[in-house]
Amino acid sequence: MSDTDLRDIEALDARKSDGIAVVTGASRGIGAAIASRLGADGYTVAVHYRQDSAAAADVVEKITAAGGAAFSFAADLAEPDTGTAFWASYDAAAGALRDVPVRVLVNNAGIVVDGVIEETSTEDFNRLLQVNATAPYLIIKEALPRLADGGRVVNVSSGATRVPMAGIAGYTMSKGALEALTGPLAQHLGPRGITVNAIRPGTTDTDMNAGWLRGNSEAVANIVGLRALRRMGGPADVGDVVALLASHDARWITGQIIDATGGERL
Repeated sequence: MSDTDLRDIEALDARKSDGIAVVTGASRGIGAAIASRLGADGYTVAVHYRQDSAAAADVVEKITAAGGAAFSFAADLAEPDTGTAFWASYDAAAGALRDVPVRVLVNNAGIVVDGVIEETSTEDFNRLLQVNATAPYLIIKEALPRLADGGRVVNVSSGATRVPMAGIAGYTMSKGALEALTGPLAQHLGPRGITVNAIRPGTTDTDMNAGWLRGNSEAVANIVGLRALRRMGGPADVGDVVALLASHDARWITGQIIDATGGERL
């Protein structure tokens, strides 16, 4: 690639309004925060969800009410044909925007199955790998022709890959696979000026964790006590880091796994 090509890519990289940011699992929690922040940053945001259309519509409404642009689309990442089905659903929802380059792809969607290895069924384990590892791989693969040169791929992993927890071994393994994809993909897409990074959030105050976290002062105190920054993180704390990795300012960062746990167990 010539110096001229690189300059052209950097110029494209700075023009957010010319591209779309696709965020998987964006109807709530961290995904919704990522979508909202990218919408505020000037991207047209494609809000992916599995089944909660009302929640996804709410995210779209909040983005548009703030002066941004967004649309939503549904796809079940547990299905074997995730890659093609995901983008077919995207195209149907995007309409005339289907030909606009995807400048940012955030693989955020994931599921958790609690239980040590003896308690995790083969069915649950296979579903974990499908949703958390196989689906992102296939979504990225099918996205390559539509992903803009100078674009961004951000994979949302988990702090559990750094701090072992026996009760979520299958989940940790699935997120570890997503991290393992990040480096080789960054190397492969580097000639196109595309950066690929991963982020490791810690336990976050989201609706998914509400059942055991909110109102449980002991659990909150235990988590906060392990963190250098001494507080519970919220979705926006993670969304802002993803936005940084998606930005022009992070154009020289690729193949990295960024810890965003507030300094857990330092």
